[in-house]
Amino acid sequence: MIAVLYARLRRFVDRVLTRPRLDLPLAGALAAVAATGLLTLYSASDLDLGTVLNQGARFVLGGALLLLISRIPPATLRTWTPWLYAFSVLLLVVVAVMGEGRGAYRWLDLKIVRFQPSELLKLTMPMMVAWYLHPRALPPSWKHTAVVGALIALPAGLIAEQPDLGTALLVAASGAFALFLSGLSWWRIGALVGAVAAAAPVAWHFMHEYQRNRVRMFLDPEADPLGNGWHIIQSKIAVGSGGVFGKGFHHGTQSRLEFLPEHTTDFVFAVFSEEFGLIGVCALLALYAFIIGRSLWIAMNARDTYSRLLAGAIAMSFFVYVIVNGGMITGLLPVVGVPLPLISYGGTSAVSLLTGFGVLMSIHAHRKLIES
Repeated sequence: MIAVLYARLRRFVDRVLTRPRLDLPLAGALAAVAATGLLTLYSASDLDLGTVLNQGARFVLGGALLLLISRIPPATLRTWTPWLYAFSVLLLVVVAVMGEGRGAYRWLDLKIVRFQPSELLKLTMPMMVAWYLHPRALPPSWKHTAVVGALIALPAGLIAEQPDLGTALLVAASGAFALFLSGLSWWRIGALVGAVAAAAPVAWHFMHEYQRNRVRMFLDPEADPLGNGWHIIQSKIAVGSGGVFGKGFHHGTQSRLEFLPEHTTDFVFAVFSEEFGLIGVCALLALYAFIIGRSLWIAMNARDTYSRLLAGAIAMSFFVYVIVNGGMITGLLPVVGVPLPLISYGGTSAVSLLTGFGVLMSIHAHRKLIES
């Protein structure tokens, strides 16, 4: 009996000691951004502890999924990819039939949990493109590029119909990054970009009026300062009034006096900029830059095509989230409803982001196991 218990204990210790380990620099940077997000939300919500606890619980769930995914070998993830992609697209169809939301059908309410299925595609889309390109010669031919385009267009079109143009563009971009990293020549990339640009007038015709207004306000927000241009004008005031050193924690006026809309979600970066100033913004952007750089380093050192394309696409997608939200709150890009990663309030977004970094941890950890 003692020998059996000893053998079981020995096997358990061996599993613990040989388990894949987290990339500590990347994990530390993610934890620092998450802590900054909780601090910013506490101020932006007017010291509402419930908001912070809710977001903290989502970070705990996302962290648990990160740890779980990090232990799954990339080869296993590759095997699951088509099923995960199909399941994600199926959920989008379900949303179209029985979804809910404020003026848009984006959410599924399962009573126990309420979530936004389109967030899953931010991960399963690059996984699917990487899975498709993995066994094929690279760079891909026009035929395989067209297949990848169809894989991207299907879920992106379903998301745009919800309507959620911002998420649709991000999902399409995540798949496009995996295709771009597969070694497409620059003339092919130029041809694809030209085709997308040529389709812009057609896309304008199918856009909703509020989406067109966002583009118009991006070009001239002062044309309707008390209406459609209010968001971006107040956001720029908040960013500019922060100065170099900021007004201090919970001393921002734009959010506390309710001038700044959506100050815990889409425009939380404006709250952060007003309270912590240019120095705080530079520090946060430095953290983001480190996360992106470390993720790209993991991609460059991956051991197979699937892992390289997937890790690179996740890193570049994260970069786009930061750039789009930062451009949105400063008036450099149209308002498209993209949250600031790990800072903006939102459960599905935070969980999906941390799950994606769990995939990066898996790629890095199992590469080290293969080397040893």
